[in-house]
Amino acid sequence: MEEERVIRAAMVIQNWYRAYSARLKTRQRYALTIFRSLEYADEQGQMQLSNFFAFMLENFANTPEKDPELVHRLFRTNPQDRDREDYVKMIDVPDSYTGPRLQFPLTFTDIHLLLEGFKQQQILHAHYVLAVLFEAKKVLMQMPNISHIKTSPSIEITICGDLHGKLDDLLLIFYKNGLPSTENPYVFNGDFVDRGKNSIEILMILLVTLLVYPNDLHLNRGNHEDFLMNLRYGFTKEIMQKYKLYGGKILKILEEVYPWIPIATIIDNEILVIHGGLSESTDLNLLHRIERNKVKSVLMPPIQTDEDFPLEFMTDKSKRERSSITLSEQLLQQEWDQVIDLLWSDPRGKRGCFPNTSRGGGCYFGPDVTTKILKKYNLKMLVRSHECKPDGYDICHDGKVITIFSASNYYEEGSNRGAYMKVGHNVLPRFVQYQVTKSTCPRSLCQRVSTFESSAIRILKEKIISRKTDLIHAFELHDRSKSGKVSLSQWAFSMESILGLNLPWRSLSTHLVNTDTDGNIDYLSSFQDVQIEKPVEEVHSSLIETLYRYRSDLYIIFNIIDTDRSGLISVDEFRAMWKLFKTHYSVQVDDSQVDDLADKMDLNKDGSIDFNEFLKAFHVVHKFDTMHKSDTYLASQE
Repeated sequence: MEEERVIRAAMVIQNWYRAYSARLKTRQRYALTIFRSLEYADEQGQMQLSNFFAFMLENFANTPEKDPELVHRLFRTNPQDRDREDYVKMIDVPDSYTGPRLQFPLTFTDIHLLLEGFKQQQILHAHYVLAVLFEAKKVLMQMPNISHIKTSPSIEITICGDLHGKLDDLLLIFYKNGLPSTENPYVFNGDFVDRGKNSIEILMILLVTLLVYPNDLHLNRGNHEDFLMNLRYGFTKEIMQKYKLYGGKILKILEEVYPWIPIATIIDNEILVIHGGLSESTDLNLLHRIERNKVKSVLMPPIQTDEDFPLEFMTDKSKRERSSITLSEQLLQQEWDQVIDLLWSDPRGKRGCFPNTSRGGGCYFGPDVTTKILKKYNLKMLVRSHECKPDGYDICHDGKVITIFSASNYYEEGSNRGAYMKVGHNVLPRFVQYQVTKSTCPRSLCQRVSTFESSAIRILKEKIISRKTDLIHAFELHDRSKSGKVSLSQWAFSMESILGLNLPWRSLSTHLVNTDTDGNIDYLSSFQDVQIEKPVEEVHSSLIETLYRYRSDLYIIFNIIDTDRSGLISVDEFRAMWKLFKTHYSVQVDDSQVDDLADKMDLNKDGSIDFNEFLKAFHVVHKFDTMHKSDTYLASQE
């Protein structure tokens, strides 16, 4: 009898724990969905900039006073080679410098010096950074578009996915799996930089190792090996903060290095390794032949030829500028589309190939597309990265597509594991998972999930406040009695139709709005604890909201205009580019408001605007931050 009671009690505890774990998993999955949806929406906005740049070039023809350097920076895909002597030897390394000192030609000793220095948070001197970039470019230029490598009975190949500036993950991989060498080859499958705070360190480690072991460390280009992506996602800012005086030079050489990184690797003539994915028109034979160095940025599509651009609408100066950008310097649209698909596409369970509406570039490809392309080229498997997975890897399309993602804690500490993959001669792939843990070690699972969930909700609220005017209008269409309330379904429909994030809004409503006893939602409570700070009190709130919504796009555009990297642009440039932006994006803001704002931004009335500093002034304030309260409350419920 006693034994039965013990068993029954154990079953009750077991069932409770299973339900508790399931609830935590559900909350974690919802939070991950929020982060992923917001990430893809941001990338979609970034891809849409390519349309704006084409629009800007078209309108540039009617603006004869502009400096042609802007056109060349945006659209010349084959920049003139820079003299290594001008960049490297002119930069002295002072005796006071205590970081790694590299010796060329590089050896394994330099890899060790670099790793030890970065572990101690030392910054590699600009002299060495530039020297490595120049030497790496020479090596990369000799490599084919698609690298072909082989395993052997005694040698496996390690495949790593996105690292995104997370140095601790790379160091952990090397600790667990060993440093690259002839006996321990690696493939790093793109997205080495952006988002994380140690992108330059990761890039230097990979390029130095490439120079020491050019036949045993293989790099594939990701969608973030792109100077325009770097402007938005942090690498440009990291370079300028760490290298200040020489940051501009480093960024210019990086623009020349990125296009030479190979776009794919094939292992044992069986495994295709690419960053993003496939489309039904993927042509590996064509991809073997294209001049990959002409893809300066995947956000800059091939420009129109003079035949497509009416000369009667062009000034004489514009004709001269345009003729200097010849078709021979451009990829054909078909070739450019092929590269976009490789770098941006994602697999899905649905058959066929259809536009990747989440990211705005590449496509979604189904299992039938995978089977068709693999069969066409006698391949057995596709290994790709590009998507954060909770376990660090994912297998789909009947085992034919593997996603490997190596940045742990990608969205937030505790959000996901990282992983790398081992492939060998006639053996099944093996996966090694890990998670860099620091502050989360002493915390319970519930506390970690609560922190992750709170961060996701916090970022989602910032997205919501950026569309406050549109959302209120959508709510009011349902609220015909002017009660200030709508049903849950009406609220969820409005949120989805305006934000387009494809989130479980009904489930998330408990975190975002107040609900009365009848289940109706006070829709203004969607904005009750967040507000956009504005640097100029007199500016109309709708303009502030618009500037906040498009701040990342504007940051990129105005940094491109700022060709001398002074941090300043003229008031006239601001007005001209804003009006182009407003026209292209159909932004409903009165020109007089923008003119008035431009005058207010010119604080010292010298005709220039510190636009980067101005955009930093727009930020969201969380008036009632409940993150820590939520952690405390939930921890007390364990």
